[in-house]
Amino acid sequence: QVQLVESGGGLVHSGGSLRLSCAASGFSLAYYAVGWFRQVPGKEREGVSCISSSSGNSTWFADSVQGRFTISRDNTKSTVWLQMNSLKPEDTAVYYCAGGRGLQLSERNDDYDNWGQGTQVTVSS
Repeated sequence: QVQLVESGGGLVHSGGSLRLSCAASGFSLAYYAVGWFRQVPGKEREGVSCISSSSGNSTWFADSVQGRFTISRDNTKSTVWLQMNSLKPEDTAVYYCAGGRGLQLSERNDDYDNWGQGTQVTVSS
């Protein structure tokens, strides 16, 4: 019954934009901190961005995406968005959203206990 679903991935050219959505099904997302992670074959899963629970007044971004990505949430819609601008080929990866109930900001994937299935983002030259 508890499920997170990512959407919005796709193929774009370098410099383009995508907006990823993470929607909760079967529970309220209000009390969950939400993180976005990405992974490519042969590399460790890395944190991209995260947002605190409730008002979402605290956020974190990896240095590699700082200034290009933004994160936001709407608890009424039980949805968190990751807006990705000025995309680069090195942003290509499978992107996952994850929820942690009662969790404060964390870039560690081990701190999250609810994960979506992932959505593919491919940025071409």
